[in-house]
Amino acid sequence: MVMYKDITIELIVGFLALLVMLKLLGKIQFSQITPFDFITGLVMGNLVGDAIFDSKIGLKQILFSILVWGLLIYSVEFLTQKSSYLRAILEGKPTMLIYKGQIVFKNLKNNYIDLNQLQHLMRKQGYFSIYDAEYVILERDGQISVAPKFESGVPKNQDLNIPKKEVNLPFAVIMDGKVVAENLKEAGRDEEWLKNQLSKKKIKEFKEVLYAEWQENQGLKVMKYS
Repeated sequence: MVMYKDITIELIVGFLALLVMLKLLGKIQFSQITPFDFITGLVMGNLVGDAIFDSKIGLKQILFSILVWGLLIYSVEFLTQKSSYLRAILEGKPTMLIYKGQIVFKNLKNNYIDLNQLQHLMRKQGYFSIYDAEYVILERDGQISVAPKFESGVPKNQDLNIPKKEVNLPFAVIMDGKVVAENLKEAGRDEEWLKNQLSKKKIKEFKEVLYAEWQENQGLKVMKYS
């Protein structure tokens, strides 16, 4: 009887401790699960699960383990917010699977995705033909984002006899006050151009900008730190 009582108490305390820790770490742990977040969830769950059925481990050890692991997670999250390099390593980065209507086979192969899987992911987004997509991006959480070809928009623009327009992909050129050099290069622009564009908006330094996005025919859109 005492054993069941101890297990019940440890379960309740472990549950509450995990709940508090996840609340402190933020909702991103639930809404956007990366490989790192997945491993984190498994380890935290196992810490409590294993401790409950180990008679040598009490409440203090359970709480201590959760606290230490939580601090490690918080440290990693803090570092990824400060360093885009560490963010790319720990959380991964979006990958282009289809570019301007053409499959980027190298990126499919590097991410261990075959054509059947690509079709499956696209069908879940409502696109039943690979030829419907102008761009397909594999996100950090393993899901895809699809920018359809102009004639494949919903409702289909060709059904409405709307003149065809070129589909252009938006590029995030500044994130967290830092220039995203790879995206800037992909957009066919350089830092000098970016500085000139920002100066027109009376912005002197990149670090003043929280997020900036450039798209052909739309121009540069800038959001400063509030």
